[in-house]
Amino acid sequence: MLAQTLILAAEEEGGGSSGLDLLLPATPELIAGIIAFAIVFFFVWKWAVPALNRSLEERQKAIGGQIKEAEAAKAEAESLLNDYKAQLAELKAGQAEAIEAARSEGEAMKADILAKANAEAESIVSKAREDAAAEKGRVLADARSEVANLSIDLAERVVAQSLDRETQLGLVERYIAELEK
Repeated sequence: MLAQTLILAAEEEGGGSSGLDLLLPATPELIAGIIAFAIVFFFVWKWAVPALNRSLEERQKAIGGQIKEAEAAKAEAESLLNDYKAQLAELKAGQAEAIEAARSEGEAMKADILAKANAEAESIVSKAREDAAAEKGRVLADARSEVANLSIDLAERVVAQSLDRETQLGLVERYIAELEK
């Protein structure tokens, strides 16, 4: 587009003046502008661009460092999560073992208590039977003695004489023994 503008300007110089030369700068000004632009471009290229590049590289390094730190933090968090999950699994397993141990201990205590209660009940029943047998024997002995005394007293009244007490007791004992059979 600049070339077309220059061509049009050259054509008009030869043919007369139109309003275009008012828009285009004079050739010495154009050359001075190009030289000034080249100097500014050189200084920008020499000092500003490297400073911008350093700034961008530092920022890139900082961002890269932050990304590495974030990845390290993420890895550490995942490691901690895995550790916590492992500890939780161990605790659950330990808890299940403790529950099972407590259950087993409870069952053992229950069996022990039942065995002691059964043994005590058998002991009480046995003692009660022994006491009942002893009481029965004592009552029978008392009854024999009473029956013997009553029989002797009755026999004395009937016979009206005194019988030998030892002989009569023997008779009564034999009679009671025959009744028991």
